[in-house]
Amino acid sequence: MPSTDMYIYILDLVGVLAFALSGNLLASRKNIDLTGGIVLGMLTATGGGIARDLILATRPAAFKDPVYLLIPIAAGIIVYLIGPRVVQAERGIVFFDAIGLGVFVVIGTTKALHYGMPVLSAVLLGLMTGVGGGMLRDVFANRVPVVFQSSDLYVIPAVVGAAVTAGLHQADLITWWSEVGVIAMVTIFRLLALRFGWRAPSSMRSWSIRPITRRTLSSERTLNRNEEQE
Repeated sequence: MPSTDMYIYILDLVGVLAFALSGNLLASRKNIDLTGGIVLGMLTATGGGIARDLILATRPAAFKDPVYLLIPIAAGIIVYLIGPRVVQAERGIVFFDAIGLGVFVVIGTTKALHYGMPVLSAVLLGLMTGVGGGMLRDVFANRVPVVFQSSDLYVIPAVVGAAVTAGLHQADLITWWSEVGVIAMVTIFRLLALRFGWRAPSSMRSWSIRPITRRTLSSERTLNRNEEQE
């Protein structure tokens, strides 16, 4: 039976593949050439993991195992060969991004706990691992990162997945299947949010106290004028 480390390694590679595909699909939509697409896929696939490992003071997995770099290259070539069929591939980008988010949230949280981080810190690192690659992808592709778009419920599924993973570890209930279950939960949560238009709370500007204050002062002035006229 494969060891826990082997399970984590397999899940990590699944996340790398999913994020690499989302990066290359976006590159195709942006009309970026093959080499640019491979670079964008590499950033998406390894960015979150590299940041995670640097925070944990360990050599990033992408620099220890060439498979982490070969997968984005293969993904870039596959997307390039598919050609024009992927130009309108927004659904594919969202689907693979959701899978990568779920995988890296679980892996990031698990690895942080393995290195002895407190639970809250592990949840934060799991979140950073999950959203880091997608943020790099969007910034380098010159679009607003989905993590900053209120129309995309992105951070909340990631935080929920990281918290559930940490809770399972604390209760000593973490297994291969429970990790796969959390990944599926985060992925489905993210896709359902997009399907039904679930949104995070609006920006502060839309509910700022200023308009309320102005309306209140205006009402008071009108009331005072009416009283004076009476």
